[in-house]
Amino acid sequence: MPVIEDRLAELGLTVPTVTPPVAAYQPAVVADGVVYISGQLPLVDGALPLAGKVGAEVSPEQAYDLARTCGLNLIAALKHGLGDLDRITRIAKVGGFVASAPDFTGQPKVINGTSELLSDVFGDIGQHARSAVGVAVLPMDTPVEVDLIAHIR
Repeated sequence: MPVIEDRLAELGLTVPTVTPPVAAYQPAVVADGVVYISGQLPLVDGALPLAGKVGAEVSPEQAYDLARTCGLNLIAALKHGLGDLDRITRIAKVGGFVASAPDFTGQPKVINGTSELLSDVFGDIGQHARSAVGVAVLPMDTPVEVDLIAHIR
C-alpha cells in the first residue's frame, strides 16, 4: 500500500513531472542506501513563475511559496529516481539557497516552505537537518533553489 502517495492525496497535492536537467547532471543519484537530489528550482510546467531577489522584487511570502514548489519538485525527483516514495526511510538534509537583496536576512523562513511541506508529507521521517543561505544570484534569476539528501531501503 503506497503510504506516501496516499498522504499526498490527503493533502491535495499532485506530484509534478520531473523537469529535465538544464545542464550536465542527473535529478537523482542513488548510492549506498542514500539518494541525492539535485537542486530544484520552483518551476511550474517548465516555467519560472517569479524571478528576482527576495527582499526586493520578490516578497518573503512569495519566496516561501516558491520554496514549497521546490519541495514538490524534490518529491518529483525522488519519485523519478526511486520509483516508490515509500522506499524513503529518512529525509536527512535539505540545502536551501535564497537569492537575496543585500539587507534580506529571512532565509530560514523562506526555506520553511520546503521543510514544512516535507514534514507534512513524510511525517516524522521528513524532519531533517538543514542549511538556509543567502546568495547573490541563482540560475535563471530564480529566487530559490533547494536540494535534498535522503536515506532509502
